[in-house]
Amino acid sequence: MSQPGRLARGPSVVARRRAGAGELLVVVGAATVLRLVVAGAAGASSERGAALFAVVLLAVAARAGWRPGRLRPAGLAWGLVGAVGLVVGPVVLHLAVPRQQLHVSGHGFVVWAVVVTAVAVAEEVLLRGVLFGAVEEGAGVTAAVLVTTVVFALVHVPLYGVGALPLDLAVGLWLGGLRVASGGVTAPATAHALADLAGWWLW
Repeated sequence: MSQPGRLARGPSVVARRRAGAGELLVVVGAATVLRLVVAGAAGASSERGAALFAVVLLAVAARAGWRPGRLRPAGLAWGLVGAVGLVVGPVVLHLAVPRQQLHVSGHGFVVWAVVVTAVAVAEEVLLRGVLFGAVEEGAGVTAAVLVTTVVFALVHVPLYGVGALPLDLAVGLWLGGLRVASGGVTAPATAHALADLAGWWLW
């Protein structure tokens, strides 16, 4: 007998979860292609392409039933710790090998920061939120971490090249660990957004 308040995991339930995860993978791939088409030659630097990508991911997440919840202090704390873990290496490298800083207007930074934050949050909501939950229901938490890690890395290959794959796999695994440790999407979303924002000064 299943426990009160929980769905029994019969074969049909597991099959539906796996089918749902498969559909999400297709949508993520389509959203990535759309981003590339809109971005054109600008690639990863296209704010319009990135913004559209974020909107599509959030719309899909909402359609799948995701709704923003209350921010938990514990999740934010995990996110801050996670962000430190992501940027400590680049900070050391930046201090050891200073790079030329780009002088961009404050308005340019604000727009860039909003888009970067939106993309980071949207990726985490769909990948470490909706997709993670679908895979976890059907195949367990380890599979959920691995699948979302691989998808996260592959999504960035068209933007940054195959050479970035090892780094993106490591980052994806780190964010997946934050998802498991914190029990929610706030931590990986916070860490992801803060680390990307730090790139304004580090990369």
